[in-house]
Amino acid sequence: MAVVINTNYSATVASNNLASSNAMLQKSLNRLSSGSKIVSPADDAGGLAVSMKLGAASRRQGAALANIGNATSYLQTQDGALKVAGKVLDRISELKTLYVDPTKNTSDQANYDSEFTALQAQLTALTSEKFNGVALFGSAGTPALSVSVTEDGSTSSAVALNNRELSNTSSGVGALTVAGSTANSLGATAITLTAITTAIQNVATMRANNGAEQSRLGFASELLTTNKANLEAATSRILDVDVASESTQLARWNTLVQAGTSMLVQANGSAQTALKLLQ
Repeated sequence: MAVVINTNYSATVASNNLASSNAMLQKSLNRLSSGSKIVSPADDAGGLAVSMKLGAASRRQGAALANIGNATSYLQTQDGALKVAGKVLDRISELKTLYVDPTKNTSDQANYDSEFTALQAQLTALTSEKFNGVALFGSAGTPALSVSVTEDGSTSSAVALNNRELSNTSSGVGALTVAGSTANSLGATAITLTAITTAIQNVATMRANNGAEQSRLGFASELLTTNKANLEAATSRILDVDVASESTQLARWNTLVQAGTSMLVQANGSAQTALKLLQ
């Protein structure tokens, strides 16, 4: 091999190798210090794009879970009102039975009517109950509430919270049967044990339907929780650095940088051979 002064090929190669090893060392340091496998888009452009979509889907699922929780609270509040309505109707049926006792005089019946009137007012008040400004009970024609249970907002899988028409006369609970303004006495024609029993049955049906909706929301929430965990795991496989593997790479590049530095010193010293020949 010729001995030259102007060009030190060995030093150039050693310098290039040292620069490459140092760049990889810095990349390993960045990955380990950030905990992320993708420090810049150049590290894995496709993986970064996928991880962004998966991450957004995971966050939407978290939001959907919060919405389901709010819908469940709505139904629980509604059921609480229905439970009270059932107790009020139970008491009204008891009052009606006591009222028709032939041993009761007019004064006794008036006392029963007094409590009955108060309970009518309570039933009427229940129909206007709200949850965060949203009516718990609707009227004829009021659309059901629709709760999306998927991160993509699909309407086909949404859970409908059916309208509970507590004040509707067709339900046997409302204005002209038990809580009516015209039937203000237990002795009124409209206030029969049959009408009261029908009202109790309708309230029981409403509570059963309410429970069914709560049950479905519970399973939907469980599915979302599982899917969210799986999406987070998938995102982690793309973004998160394997510390054990990257630590091994760090040790490798660190060794190569030290070796490259040493060899560059040796390569730079090779020019001394040419000087000795000129002496």
